[in-house]
Amino acid sequence: MNENSTSSHAGSSSPATLPDGFGREFITLTHQTLSDAAEALGDLDRRAGDGDFGTNVRVAMKGAAKNIDDDSPSTYREWVTAMYMGWLGVGGTSGPLFGMFFRDVSKAGADDSAPTLEQFAQALADGQATVQKYGEAKVGDKTMIDALDPAVAALREAGSSDPAQALAAAEDAAIKGARDTAESTAKRGRASYVGDAAKGVIDPGAAAMALVIGAARAAAAGKKDVDTSWIS
Repeated sequence: MNENSTSSHAGSSSPATLPDGFGREFITLTHQTLSDAAEALGDLDRRAGDGDFGTNVRVAMKGAAKNIDDDSPSTYREWVTAMYMGWLGVGGTSGPLFGMFFRDVSKAGADDSAPTLEQFAQALADGQATVQKYGEAKVGDKTMIDALDPAVAALREAGSSDPAQALAAAEDAAIKGARDTAESTAKRGRASYVGDAAKGVIDPGAAAMALVIGAARAAAAGKKDVDTSWIS
């Protein structure tokens, strides 16, 4: 069964399954949103790090687009695999970390079916654990974890009856976590080299992670855009 033959069970006693075609919409929106925000994310990195994050995002999205063109994904797992392989083709630190995160996210659900909301939440948590294992970042270190950790917590707290509502809560928490990084001092990555000079600047990795969560929310809600106006 591919993800397009599953159905949503929101509002029923069954575990809430993400909407038909969720994998395609989630990755399409992630690709569109990160591509459109690459310049803004690169500007954040120029102000607080080494300035290469915008370039890394563009390279990852170019790789993901090629994977999609070459492989014509049809299942949730295949769509997310195209994205994680795109990130793994990027050098530096951010590429492998985002790649490993999406690799764990691709494992949500079973076989070729779209995942339930509970399975998707667990996959995000697994991705967080992997990023923290290899990146060694904690909440407050001014990294992508500052957006991902509160998103996972909010998603689980919201329950599993309404995927769009639960993911909206996760997106709100991720954005707040990302914006709060502007007030913290980096302890990981290039930004840690400049210390308090990076204060006032949102961590670009946290901002990108919040946009990924926003893409999941939009895909679950049947929307076609993700708010990026809060990035500055």
